[in-house]
Amino acid sequence: MKITDALLGEHRVFYAQFGHLEESLPSLGTREEVQRVAALLAAGLETHAHVEDELLFAALEPYLGAAAGPLLVMRHEHAEIEGALARVGQAEDLAVARDLLGQAVHVAREHFAKEEHVLFPMATQFLGDARLSELGVAWAARREVKAS
Repeated sequence: MKITDALLGEHRVFYAQFGHLEESLPSLGTREEVQRVAALLAAGLETHAHVEDELLFAALEPYLGAAAGPLLVMRHEHAEIEGALARVGQAEDLAVARDLLGQAVHVAREHFAKEEHVLFPMATQFLGDARLSELGVAWAARREVKAS
């Protein structure tokens, strides 16, 4: 399996979580509830971002560079999402916590779209299917699943 397919599969799981979260966010009645939901989302998104960064982004650096361009934007957005989710945990007001969580989900959706429509096609162009499959094996090892 190519790493881009694996990451896309992870995106689909997150999209389902985002949809559920957006529907249920108004009914979360305490700041602590919002913070628990944000912490769960952060745990998944952070591991996803680290795998992307360490495997796919690192493989693309020789072609795209790291100091500017799409990889810099992607890494900045990872930090933005992680920061917003961390601030949910520090929020002292329910409305602020809800707003920060909603903002993090919004940025994550836009980020995933950029990866899917821009970065993943670039990865195919520059790395090719064989290298993407090698990275897929590395992804599977990180996720402790069998790659086919």
